Amino acid sequence: MAGMAILRLPPVSILFRSAMMSRTAAVSFCSASELADIVPKDDSKRSPLKPGLYLVGTPIGNLEDITLRAIRVLRSANVILSEDTRHSGKLLQYYNIKAHLLSYHKFNEAQREQAVLTRLKQGEIVALISDAGTPGISDPGTQLAKMCAKENIHVIPIPGACAVVAALSASGLDTDEFTFVGFLPKHSGTRKERLVVSSNETRTQIFYVPPHKLSQFLDETTPFFGESRQCVIAREITKLHEEFWRGSLGEAKQEFLIRQPKGEITLLIEGKEETKPENPTESQLEQELAVLISDGHSLSTAVKTVAERTSMRKKEVYSLALKKFGKQIQVEDEAAE
Repeated sequence: MAGMAILRLPPVSILFRSAMMSRTAAVSFCSASELADIVPKDDSKRSPLKPGLYLVGTPIGNLEDITLRAIRVLRSANVILSEDTRHSGKLLQYYNIKAHLLSYHKFNEAQREQAVLTRLKQGEIVALISDAGTPGISDPGTQLAKMCAKENIHVIPIPGACAVVAALSASGLDTDEFTFVGFLPKHSGTRKERLVVSSNETRTQIFYVPPHKLSQFLDETTPFFGESRQCVIAREITKLHEEFWRGSLGEAKQEFLIRQPKGEITLLIEGKEETKPENPTESQLEQELAVLISDGHSLSTAVKTVAERTSMRKKEVYSLALKKFGKQIQVEDEAAE
């Protein structure tokens, strides 16, 4: 996701008492430059990075949300493909990483791909970063990763911050199963088709929503999901004005009709509640059996059909069928003889 804000935190010290030590210890959190220095600049004792395409996760707001491994890869890369070189330059400067940046975004990725593939085939280390988060997740990178896989070029993920996972983990909604939809399609018809599918899923649904389109999104979504469906609107995750708004879709419509939010939004909607079908009454079963038998079906066929339709146990349906229609069928059979 785009729009990463710079949030710098000063070095701090925290006092804690260890369960394994009798004395109080002080832990200092280092500054960005000191943190970058933790990654050895002399990698002679480390295994060298193998050539390939490195998909490097970068912070989604707070610049401290980056891994030591990511810093090492960015330092070692022959070239860093960046969605916005000016934007990414701030991150590299923050961690004192000197590297060759090359713009790579949705408007030029088709033109860049062959040149990038050539560099990779020559054994270079190519790092790909987006403005914020994980490359390829609603950001450039998917096509390049596909091409590399097809050409048997190593594609190496360097995990990092991701708005989807961060929002889901703190949402309070079901995390066992979820569907990441991302941005809805621009075409109205396709957008509605997607909402129909999502509204009927029992899994938590996760969307990316531009802040200026939040009210429109809620207006379009509510008729499919219903006003009572619970949602979480996560805004400015990891940034200074981080907010998690929780409530129903109906309440969200009212809230954000008068309030224009700022910053990136990850919107989560709870899955559709699973409802177990109620078992039909004895009279309903009797009616269905009567219709099938009158249409010429045998007793056993009628029982099997009704059991499959209703998820009732075949033994129970058969017992009812014998009680209600056993004598009738016996008389009809005798008359036929």
